[in-house]
Amino acid sequence: MKNTGGKPRAGAVRKSRKGPQVGSGGQGRQALEGKKPTPKAEDRPYHPAGKAKAARERYVAAGGKGKQGQSRDGYVGRNRAGGDAGRGGSGASRRPKSGDEAEIVTGRNSVVEALRAKIPASTLYIAARVEMDDRVKEILSLATGRGLPILEVMRPELDRLAGRDSVHQGIALKVPPYEYAHPIDLLETTISKGQTPLFVALDGITDPRNLGAIIRSTAAFGGQGVIIPQRRSVGMTASAWKTSAGAAARTPVAMAANLTQTLKAFKEAGVFVLGLDGGGDVSLPGLSFADRPVILVVGSEGKGLSRLVTDTCDAVISIPITATTESLNAGIATSVALYEISKLRAEK
Repeated sequence: MKNTGGKPRAGAVRKSRKGPQVGSGGQGRQALEGKKPTPKAEDRPYHPAGKAKAARERYVAAGGKGKQGQSRDGYVGRNRAGGDAGRGGSGASRRPKSGDEAEIVTGRNSVVEALRAKIPASTLYIAARVEMDDRVKEILSLATGRGLPILEVMRPELDRLAGRDSVHQGIALKVPPYEYAHPIDLLETTISKGQTPLFVALDGITDPRNLGAIIRSTAAFGGQGVIIPQRRSVGMTASAWKTSAGAAARTPVAMAANLTQTLKAFKEAGVFVLGLDGGGDVSLPGLSFADRPVILVVGSEGKGLSRLVTDTCDAVISIPITATTESLNAGIATSVALYEISKLRAEK
């Protein structure tokens, strides 16, 4: 039936209220009376900030940190935010990757091996009422001998430190972030000492054991440092340090924000950039560039050198191998190349 009147039929228009709506606070105002202000995050024991505050208090009580960022053994927390503002042209960075945090080594075998290898560490965490076997006793002895702070924590806190998927066995070791050198600083220091530069740069190496082996070979054959790119590369982890067998304490590792630009900066300084690849056009034995300033660039075992890095190289050298072996491990190939370079330098 059609509505012929001047007013709309009832129910055709939704009614609306004007003015402010009454919220839950107004409706339950009586229920809010007597409530105290919300505690600060650090005053709530279940909040991460509260747990961190409690950990700091235990640390101070145990004789650890006296000031913010400084521990009893002199370790100072490092600022990892920026690069070197004065060296933008070299494409290098003084600090590790953004988001690179302290590493937690877990498990009794891993921790005791890390302490035996004298890996830099800042704190040893041990669970309350942990079973004192021979490994735990050795861990405590090594940590005490190095003056490391030893914190006894409850297992839930140790679970949080170690991570959900980690089996810590009641022991965890905190390893601070590695402080990388600047590539150009390494070059300038080497030249100022009157030495012939010999560096190794890694392109796409992701295995920390390869990095540790390369650091060890670089130290053994007279190299002055290793350079790694900031992206798509392994960093200085506890595993890399352990594999280096102590050589990481003597051979600096630098980080380049852009490896290609860093190699170009080395070329401008008179350093020959030699790529190491199985398909290289120059054979390693009798290398004519050996007595000159050299930076040896090593690619990954599977992909080899990237295209931009290959185009930047002055020459790409290869190691002659028999047909029965398709390729060499990156660490082994680097050792062979460094040995040949050091031998040729000694002959000349």
